[in-house]
Amino acid sequence: MYITPKSFLLKLVENKVITQTEAEQLEIDSLHQSSPIYEYLLKQGSIKKDDVLKIQAEFLNVPFIDISVTSANPQALNFVSEPIARRYTIIPYEYDVKTDVISIASADPLNISLLDFLERKTGKRIIFSLAYAEDIEKAINAVYAKGLSPEVKEALEEVGRNKSNQVEKIDETTVVKEAPIAKIVDTILEFAVKGRASDIHIEPEEDKTRVRYRIDGILQEKLTLPRSIHDSLSSRIKILSQMKIDERRIPQDGRFSFKVGEQEVDLRVSTLPTVHGEKIVMRLLKKTGGLPATAELGLRGIQFKDLEDAIARPYGIILVTGPTGSGKTTTLYSILTSLNKPTVNIVTLEDPVEYQIEGINQVQINQQAGLTFATGLRSFLRQDPNIILVGEIRDSETTQLAIQAALTGHLVFSTLHTNDAATAIPRLIDLGAEPFLISSVLNASLAQRITRRICDACKEWYTPPPEIQENIKTVLGNALPTKYTKGEPIRIAHGKGCQECNLTGYLGRIAIFEVLKITPAINKLILKEASAKEIQEQAKTENMIGMKQDGYLKVLEGITTIEEVLRVAEV
Repeated sequence: MYITPKSFLLKLVENKVITQTEAEQLEIDSLHQSSPIYEYLLKQGSIKKDDVLKIQAEFLNVPFIDISVTSANPQALNFVSEPIARRYTIIPYEYDVKTDVISIASADPLNISLLDFLERKTGKRIIFSLAYAEDIEKAINAVYAKGLSPEVKEALEEVGRNKSNQVEKIDETTVVKEAPIAKIVDTILEFAVKGRASDIHIEPEEDKTRVRYRIDGILQEKLTLPRSIHDSLSSRIKILSQMKIDERRIPQDGRFSFKVGEQEVDLRVSTLPTVHGEKIVMRLLKKTGGLPATAELGLRGIQFKDLEDAIARPYGIILVTGPTGSGKTTTLYSILTSLNKPTVNIVTLEDPVEYQIEGINQVQINQQAGLTFATGLRSFLRQDPNIILVGEIRDSETTQLAIQAALTGHLVFSTLHTNDAATAIPRLIDLGAEPFLISSVLNASLAQRITRRICDACKEWYTPPPEIQENIKTVLGNALPTKYTKGEPIRIAHGKGCQECNLTGYLGRIAIFEVLKITPAINKLILKEASAKEIQEQAKTENMIGMKQDGYLKVLEGITTIEEVLRVAEV
């Protein structure tokens, strides 16, 4: 089907993707090209591919699918073999059991002969959706090569052959390893461990169950399953976690261990009743592999020195702040591991205990039994501790006790949910702490976020546009490395995407920090009950590296990207 450049560009103008002036220029440029207008625009790269493909799909009167963010249904994949998918650049992503329809992503959705061939081969009705060819190729590599979907397909076939629900027959003393549902659960867990996932989300929807993995801090949908097996799936996980399998009306929590080769993980399991069934979230906590050393966290230069100075003091409070999932626990555990010696008594009060560290006395909060942060901390003071970790300061009583512990010669570590290091001080005052006591005991306040690392296997260096270079110089200010002030061009990196990083361009994570050192000038501001903004400004005049600045320095080192820093640290 021929689409005129003028009509295509007019649609982009109507959708406010480009201006009329840009459309006129693109129309002139496209006249020198032999390829269709949409192919030219995709190659030219000035317009987002999704915007181009949506308009193309509209003209072709077919659905558009962004296959790069859509998980493939194992039942759908079962109908098309990998060689056929590769040969015709197609990938099945959905199968509707009720209507017997397979949805297939294709770069050429008007290929009638291919449609006929697939309908004859599968015996099903086929609907083609338009997708970007490169995205389809990446999806083929991911779903056919990763081994997640093929194993699940086999198990689903077994479920189909054996209609009796084997999971419901399992009790806590009899675990039938060969049951197809057990195989699906094992495959989901194995993929999580091998794929470096930190969390697994199993979410029931009206007509399907989707499985998402949080990898390097980003949720990625990797699998969809028939809704009919969801209850069996949740029962299996609840049995492993020692939960009540017949209780589906209230949230439950459980825990179990899982081993893949030499790697062993603890899984913290939470269920939540939703309108379509129980949603399950599993947090993976590695038993093996150890914690990163303090130097490996991402702290360097003046930040590292300021934190080391704060830790070296025999008493006081060190606070680590940031939202949930920003790596606060990992940082604290790393610091405690470096302080863990036979001559030191370290006690921790956590909810929950995420990693077990040899030589440290770790206590789990138990609200029902009356063991809270406040009651536990009161008991700790009679246990002759040198160092105390309180998982979180969240109320007035815990705040007072933490300050009391610091005043009586203990080094206290804790976390607060604030956006930056300076806001921790007004937050403590808000929780009932007296300013003169805060100024006496606070050693340092550290804020952090987690960014994804660029994959070393496919890292590429490039010169960014002038406006980005200017932005880097403005944000860093005096912190800009000397070589760039002397005229050396700014070069930054990104990941092209390879098999090593599952085509994302990122592999692993690193933290970006700001460390607020409590200096005499900062102490005066605390006594005056100054705002977080005033404290921040004073810290900057004393050469504190802000979180965004730390992120940009890591961008210049080729560790992460500007997009990642702005995603987590832009305020």
